[in-house]
Amino acid sequence: MSRVQPFHCPFCGDEDLRPHEVVAADGEVTSPHGAWECRSCLRAFSLKFLGLLRPATTPGADG
Repeated sequence: MSRVQPFHCPFCGDEDLRPHEVVAADGEVTSPHGAWECRSCLRAFSLKFLGLLRPATTPGADG
């Protein structure tokens, strides 16, 4: 499964984004699903895909 990468940091707009990794006390490295970090402003954030939206329909419009 591939990741969909955001293009810009939602905080500063920079493009230097990498998957966010968490290092446990025992040295184990994990990457929480959807977590990213910006190397420019040093913020970590997560993204979540909620689903697809239906197109708006007009009642009675038969196109």
